[in-house]
Amino acid sequence: MASSPPSPHQTHIPLPPDSDSGDKPLDHEANLKLVPIHIVTDASQLPAEFLEPSPQNQLVIGFDCEGVDLCRHGTLCIMQLAFSDAIYLVDASQGGEMLMRACKPALESTCITKVVHDCKRDSEALYFQFGIKLNNVVDTQIAYSLIEEQEGRRRSPDDYISFVGLLADPRYCGISYLEKEEVRVLLRQDPKFWTYRPLSELMVRAAADDVRFLLYIYHKMMEKLNQRSLWYLAVRGALYCRCFCINDNDHADWPSLPPIPENIIMDHAPEEEILSVLDVPPGKMGRVIGRKGVTILSIKESCKYFSLSSPLFIFFCSLFSFGSLHLMHVLQCGNSHWRC
Repeated sequence: MASSPPSPHQTHIPLPPDSDSGDKPLDHEANLKLVPIHIVTDASQLPAEFLEPSPQNQLVIGFDCEGVDLCRHGTLCIMQLAFSDAIYLVDASQGGEMLMRACKPALESTCITKVVHDCKRDSEALYFQFGIKLNNVVDTQIAYSLIEEQEGRRRSPDDYISFVGLLADPRYCGISYLEKEEVRVLLRQDPKFWTYRPLSELMVRAAADDVRFLLYIYHKMMEKLNQRSLWYLAVRGALYCRCFCINDNDHADWPSLPPIPENIIMDHAPEEEILSVLDVPPGKMGRVIGRKGVTILSIKESCKYFSLSSPLFIFFCSLFSFGSLHLMHVLQCGNSHWRC
């Protein structure tokens, strides 16, 4: 990586929890490390171990994206990468396709674990805007649900934890993220918020805040997940990545889904697994439809590529009934059928 002047932006990253920390909330005074925030417009500003993934140098990084209507039809503006010693804000607006192309090997690599909270839209934007197939993710939204189920706390299938809710949970961080609401208000007032340059101090801080806790949460979750849950986490993460990335090649160029490990004893047949059934109460449909119908348009476009004869497919069924919406993804892989 080329040498660069010290960054004027800094933030604190929580250090990995001690093995005996249990479910204690994050202690800000004792466990925070001051690190620089780098705004990246050229690949030379990124760590070499990120640009050149290697099995000899396995990495775990925090990951997120920001943009305008983040999906295939929107605009990806910033990609955030959180390392243990720095945060990098990859400016896709300024660096363009050349910069994002340099990041492609890392984002598709199995040697770099990307820790993210709800990767579906990020993956869709990366795939359709830059041809990047996001791979090897640990999605903390999925992991949270698996831990809840593993510990006997059943949640309704459509009750997914928000990132703000995850941060507030004392088992993981136990902090409030009040500034997130401030940014949401600004986004509602001006959807082009993330397109403006130079990045304001608020934009830099908000982008960094979305990834700086992810590695800490990752370590907390890995301590809790058993082998069965880890496998489900890998499968569901892979499905999340390709959820809205369907095209006419039926995912032929995507990595295969993780097989069932031999050391896992299943307490029920794995041929059919419900991953997501969403019931929307009356008056809340707009949250599902998305801005200008972006979610429904994505589902509609995905349905055009549904093929019963393909060895691998994802199919979205939508049923409107008295203000309720049920979404079901169906995955067929060989002789196994998954309903997600």
